[in-house]
Amino acid sequence: MIYDVVIAGAGVIGSMIARELTKYELTVCVLEKENDVSCGASKANSGIIHGGFDPEPDTLKAKLNVEGVEKLFDAAKQLNVSIIRNGSFVCAFSEDEEEHIKALYERGIKNGVKGMEILNGEQARKIEPNLSKNITLVLSVSTAGIICPYELTIAAIGNAMDNGAVLKTNFEINKIRIIKDLFSVYSNDGDNVKAKYFINCAGTYSDKIAGLIGDNSFEIICRAGEYMLLDKCEGGLISHTVFQVPSKEGKGILVTPTVDGNLLVGPTASLVETPDNKETTALGLEKVRNLAGRSVENINFRNVITSFAGVRSSEKNGDFIIEESKAGNNFFNVAAIDSPGLSSCVAIAEYTVSLLRRKGMCLVSNKNWNGNREDPHKFKKLSDDEKNKFISKNSDYGKIICRCENITEGEIRAAIKRNPPAKDLDGVKRRTRSGMGRCQGGFCGPAVMRIISEEMGIPMSEITKKGNKSKMISGRL
Repeated sequence: MIYDVVIAGAGVIGSMIARELTKYELTVCVLEKENDVSCGASKANSGIIHGGFDPEPDTLKAKLNVEGVEKLFDAAKQLNVSIIRNGSFVCAFSEDEEEHIKALYERGIKNGVKGMEILNGEQARKIEPNLSKNITLVLSVSTAGIICPYELTIAAIGNAMDNGAVLKTNFEINKIRIIKDLFSVYSNDGDNVKAKYFINCAGTYSDKIAGLIGDNSFEIICRAGEYMLLDKCEGGLISHTVFQVPSKEGKGILVTPTVDGNLLVGPTASLVETPDNKETTALGLEKVRNLAGRSVENINFRNVITSFAGVRSSEKNGDFIIEESKAGNNFFNVAAIDSPGLSSCVAIAEYTVSLLRRKGMCLVSNKNWNGNREDPHKFKKLSDDEKNKFISKNSDYGKIICRCENITEGEIRAAIKRNPPAKDLDGVKRRTRSGMGRCQGGFCGPAVMRIISEEMGIPMSEITKKGNKSKMISGRL
């Protein structure tokens, strides 16, 4: 089969572009090198919807961030993804930083950001009592919000698949040939996919993918960010996302509630040589603790339940790269999508499709397109009486598997069946939250493995944590 469009990368950008393309009568194939979607920066970031005051005016980042916020809220509603408009605070601790706050406010005005206000420290602490007493000035942005990035990615690619898109996982691209205006894309395993258009959304590997057609016009800079996630007992410490004044390295250490009720602190910003360098370090986590405590008082770090690192991609010019490659006709790079990429993802998808239209792609509306997706968490939102009726029809929903998050066997089995299907423990975890509680899967892990084994018809010894060689057990005793 020859697809109209092939997309490299099933992160939030590739997934949202795939969803946008299925609005039209096109055949779309998404290639992902990992065992599941959302395995790169899209699973390990802050989950922040930025207001749009930080990007330099007249850049793609500024344009698509400001355009993208409301579009993301609309898409999240369609996709039944949890999203909260909690607002953000950017905090100053000195006169120099106060001037930076005022400059950010002026930049936000130029970018067209609404809902901004400058508060003094006392005014801010009336709203957020746990803010540091050393904070002197705050830029408040009411339009900012929080979302679960991997849940959004899963929903976007799932909705694209429901509308006809094809997802191929474990497809690591190692060669691209252009023959008679067709892209022939090869994997390490010898699999081959052909398409008329190629969209490069490979994140930290996007320069390597571009290089396969001789495009060496950009080089991705990989920067690792370390985080600490605290138990839900800390989630009510603050309601806003709290930033410090940003630096050249990024937006600095933040403290934020999550849509699921936890507290998240981080990230650091350390240059790393390879995209797979996702280690956490004692030094990095100490920096997270110290700087988070500078903004918000009374954080009990004894309630940290896990730490992790994500690697984000950027480019020396500092802006998004969204353009047709000069090295290959109908090859488009959507690269260097660091912050505010998540905030901009819907706008990026629309912008990318507009480039295809300008290139001459015939876009005929898909009359059968359905942008809505059923809520995967609907069971836990039911009343007790409604749950009992549900259980009477499917007894699997009456069996609690994850005690920390109260996730049932029915929810796990559903996650393995619906698009995109979970195929490993981390895949189930991202879709259902089974294993995301205080014990981090210590109790529910074996039960989840049993369910995966039954649903996929594979032995327990073949089940992995995250694909490849990450097997959970080596065999029977």
